[in-house]
Amino acid sequence: MINTELFEKAEETVNLLKQKGLKIATAESCTGGMVSAFITSVSGVSEVFEMGITSYSCRIKHKILNVKNETLERFGAISESTAKQMADNVRKISGADIGVSVTGAAGPDGSEGHNPGFVFIGLSHKDGTVVKQLNIQPKSRNFVREQTVLQLFTLVINFLKEN
Repeated sequence: MINTELFEKAEETVNLLKQKGLKIATAESCTGGMVSAFITSVSGVSEVFEMGITSYSCRIKHKILNVKNETLERFGAISESTAKQMADNVRKISGADIGVSVTGAAGPDGSEGHNPGFVFIGLSHKDGTVVKQLNIQPKSRNFVREQTVLQLFTLVINFLKEN
């Protein structure tokens, strides 16, 4: 069953991207492709969606998304620095106008010393990158994932409306 609130946010995101003539790419970890799944559930998305990468391991974050090993070793996969590099690099790799990222602990267990619900989301564009830390009440693993995706769509929508 599809979450209608998430689908509506994805649809608004896609429509705003179309109106502005912009393309988006995603780099996800703890959401496991959920951002891409909701975006691609919207009809006509091929006009605005370049690619999505789900990178659970640090090896893939480094090898495919070009997150620096020094960043992963010093700050970990769940960090503001990693989220920033994931968003920046997926945008650059894809040639999209906007790159978004998600990295965190979905649960039910913590990761890298962080509690479930501790997540970073990022948005990269030609003029810079914004990273936001989320502390989601971990009712369940799926709840954390859905709330993260909802917050990411809200971040993108607000950015698109302001720019």
